[in-house]
Amino acid sequence: MTESRITAVLGPTNTGKTHYAIERMLAHRTGVIGLPLRLLAREVYDRIVAIRGPSVVALVTGEERIVPERTQYWVCTVEAMPDGMGADFLAVDEIQLCADPERGHVFTDRLLRARGLHETLFLGSDTMRNAIAALVPGVQFMRRERFSELTYAGAKKISRMQPRSAIVGFSVENVYAIAELLRRQKGGAAVVMGALSPRTRNAQVEMYQNGDVDFLVATDAIGMGLNLDIKHVAFSSTRKFDGRRMRDLAPNELAQIAGRAGRHMTPGSFGVTGEAPPLSDETVEAITNHRFTPIRKLQWRNDRLNFATVDNLVASLEEGTQDEWLMKAREADDLGALKSLAEVPEVRERAVSPRDVRLLWDVCRIPDFRGISSSEHANLLERIFGFLHEWGRVPDDWLARQVKRIDRTDGDIDALSKRLAYIRTWTYVAQRKGWVDDETHWRGATRAVEDRLSDALHGALTQRFVDRRTSVLLRRLKQKEGLVAEVNDKGEVTVEGQFVGRLEGFRFRQDQSASADEAKTVRQASVQALRPEFHLRSDRFYNAPDTEIDYTEQGGLMWGDQAVGKLVAGPEPLKPGVEVFVDDEAGPEVAQKVQRRLQHFIDRKIASLFEPLLAMQRDEQLTGLARGFAFRLIENLGILPRSGVAQEVKELDQDARGALRKHGVRFGQFTIFLPLLLKPAPTRLRLVLWSLSKGFDVFPESPPPGLVTIPVVEGTPEGSYTMSGYAKAGHRAIRIDMLERLADLLRPCDSRGGFEATPDMLSITGLTLEQFADLMQGLGYRAEKGERVKPKPQAVDVAKPQAVDVPDPQPTEVPGDQPGEGTPQPPQETPVEQPDEPPARPDETPPSQPEEVPGEEDAALAVAEADAVQVEEPEKEVFFTFTWAGNRGQRREGQGQGQRRPRGQGKPGGRPQGKRGPKDAKRGPKGDKPQNFQSRPPRKEKAIDPDNPFAAALMGLKDKG
Repeated sequence: MTESRITAVLGPTNTGKTHYAIERMLAHRTGVIGLPLRLLAREVYDRIVAIRGPSVVALVTGEERIVPERTQYWVCTVEAMPDGMGADFLAVDEIQLCADPERGHVFTDRLLRARGLHETLFLGSDTMRNAIAALVPGVQFMRRERFSELTYAGAKKISRMQPRSAIVGFSVENVYAIAELLRRQKGGAAVVMGALSPRTRNAQVEMYQNGDVDFLVATDAIGMGLNLDIKHVAFSSTRKFDGRRMRDLAPNELAQIAGRAGRHMTPGSFGVTGEAPPLSDETVEAITNHRFTPIRKLQWRNDRLNFATVDNLVASLEEGTQDEWLMKAREADDLGALKSLAEVPEVRERAVSPRDVRLLWDVCRIPDFRGISSSEHANLLERIFGFLHEWGRVPDDWLARQVKRIDRTDGDIDALSKRLAYIRTWTYVAQRKGWVDDETHWRGATRAVEDRLSDALHGALTQRFVDRRTSVLLRRLKQKEGLVAEVNDKGEVTVEGQFVGRLEGFRFRQDQSASADEAKTVRQASVQALRPEFHLRSDRFYNAPDTEIDYTEQGGLMWGDQAVGKLVAGPEPLKPGVEVFVDDEAGPEVAQKVQRRLQHFIDRKIASLFEPLLAMQRDEQLTGLARGFAFRLIENLGILPRSGVAQEVKELDQDARGALRKHGVRFGQFTIFLPLLLKPAPTRLRLVLWSLSKGFDVFPESPPPGLVTIPVVEGTPEGSYTMSGYAKAGHRAIRIDMLERLADLLRPCDSRGGFEATPDMLSITGLTLEQFADLMQGLGYRAEKGERVKPKPQAVDVAKPQAVDVPDPQPTEVPGDQPGEGTPQPPQETPVEQPDEPPARPDETPPSQPEEVPGEEDAALAVAEADAVQVEEPEKEVFFTFTWAGNRGQRREGQGQGQRRPRGQGKPGGRPQGKRGPKDAKRGPKGDKPQNFQSRPPRKEKAIDPDNPFAAALMGLKDKG
């Protein structure tokens, strides 16, 4: 037996991949091909039947099953592909749908498990190459190039659209509106949507292919392999609702649809029309050159299901994966239905055995074709499960009543479309083996109803879309009857059941598909019908809690996901105003109510987040200079760079400082600030209020919370980093509270002779040594880079730790008689309090430190090891020596121009390690006073967190010496 060959045939659209797969399947005795759509499966089935005849070709989809006795070739939707058939050949088309959030886990399962005995093909986009190579061992790749050229034609009006064009929309309403416009301007259009039955779709396509109409209006269903004679594809929108939210289409999704233009060797073009914005140059280049971002994650769901109990089944379906290429798929409809039924006591009482649980799961996999609601669908599934569990089948009389209610061909397009969706449920049930008594009868009966409804729908579509909306609205307006408006949870407005637009907050957005004559009627009817809705909505908004209202970083005011106003500059930064977004038709009463509610919201938000500032503003005990300094803080929203208020700080006496400290004011060496206002929420609001007061059109956004340093971005407005709670230093900005902690660590260092960064300095900043050097230069230090032999770590007696100086985790305030009172000066000159037991100098060993005396054998071994080390190439390390780069002649408070040493600080007895290695430092310290010029931390230091991303760099610093 020959080994099975696995090939991935990848490339853009119009490369003949599907045609190649059909040829390869017919070259084998048996084969299975899985396709993404029922429409495409029917098209491929018809092609193979034309070649081999109907007696050997089967068609299996969720709603259709044609299986001859002598079947050799199976054409299926991917979900309906039979497992374990052992066919010689197997192919899966559009394999890039592995990344689809809704159906991707099914395609991923086929990619991982489905194989032919002799040959397996995966067809799709080249974006899947890396994923397939990683997940499918032994796969071979075949690249297919597009047969024709695809070009971008820009934007065109529908009235100027060339014949043989397809206009793509992403909602039923949009498709119908475009079709009606084409009916009035171009004589008609065919309609193709995924929700249509194959019979209706084929009839519509035949109209287009025969030339009865020159235009096609379609959803993205045409992007999945449907071969049509299309010269130009125009997008009426580049956004779609994906079942969860509205989103922009990715370039590869646009290319899948645009590639339908120019079939085989005929060149094609694509562009936009209607309200769709022009495509960007990058998107156009990606589509025309077929270069897209590779897919990095495939949707996956566990296929090893546990049917012991319902809970076990749910747990197995929700099991995760550790594979880097796979991600757990979001909850699908079948799993949601299973969870709903699992909460029904009657269902739990029935599903007690593995056989019952498996049956329940099969019932839950019935698709929700009707789309009414999840609860309605769950009720239907519960009824079907009850029949199957109790009687082993769905009763004929009950099923007959369901089908009879649907078997009607009267009504408009919407009614016929709904009935077609309903009959698909019973067609699916009839296709399940053993669910009905007479399978042949019910399969034929449901198929006949579907065919009748399909023909009726085709007839309604070919009537060129009777203008039902205008006729209904005009009739009710003439009768002067009250119009009933309804607004659903998506904001869609319907008047007397007719869609007229969307209500966004308190602004009505009229449906743009109406013609000029129709638009006036729609507007008149909508305004009359929406007036009560505006008052009801304003009442709900006025009584809504603050948790439902929020502001954006650009000053917008939101009620849920709808914009209802924006902030405007007020007389003071802490007193902004409000501008509301309310239509004039809603009336002044509604606008005033919305304005009052928004003003209350922002006033309460400011009172909550800036309570320390407002309390300081109200404090009558603050007088004189303290009150003036408090107002400076209030005007600057709680943050003042010390360099700008150095003189005012010097003039504050200790009583004034104490009064300000009671309100949480911290006098740092670099910044005067209130620590409570550095939290993310006050920072976000402070930036908005500051931007309003500055009159910016675009507001700077607050940095992500929790970052100690952030990159400095050029072009950022002056002062925005300060308002964000950061101070610029070199190419990065450091959070001002952490800068004060760093200043505490720098203060005892010898910045005249030079010092090196300690692990604590790197730890609190979270920077590498090179980044820390750049930050220090931004703070006014000179950083000299050097290399030296990296000392090897020495064994330390853990039983006898030496005392270490652990810096205060909180930054200390700089008192008025220290250099920090004015412009920040070299912190090394500031007297500091020394620890009780100063650590030893890096080039000396304290005489009081006990050492173990090795024995003679140990000494000989140490000598031998030392000789071996001398032979090895010494390992180098990079270090930086920091010295103050400011004006040495500048007189500092309490010191002369000669830069006298502060009292209590001994004269440096040697150069820091950055200047000379520890082995060259011959001189000892003068006097018995503690020394401050140590160039590296004591040998015994607090433990470094191994999870710290800079643990390796910090350990290297700790190991020096």
